[in-house]
Amino acid sequence: MSDTSAPKQLLHLVFGGELKKLGEVEFRDLDDLDIVGIYPNFDSAHRAWKAKAQQTVDNAHMRYFIVHMHRLLDPETGKPS
Repeated sequence: MSDTSAPKQLLHLVFGGELKKLGEVEFRDLDDLDIVGIYPNFDSAHRAWKAKAQQTVDNAHMRYFIVHMHRLLDPETGKPS
């Protein structure tokens, strides 16, 4: 049985790393990526992303991203309503 009162899980991955060049999304070292975590909704993922981005503000090449995993897992129904 599922709990119909709980909000739908929309998984988001937060990760980051140092870019080779500004303006491009190619990482300097894939072995050194920082996997922050997987979150059940965008709001919690955004809070985690913002905290990590603020911690690395002094490194212009460091970037963090939010991946909408729910869209990859279920492209038809994973889109926000």
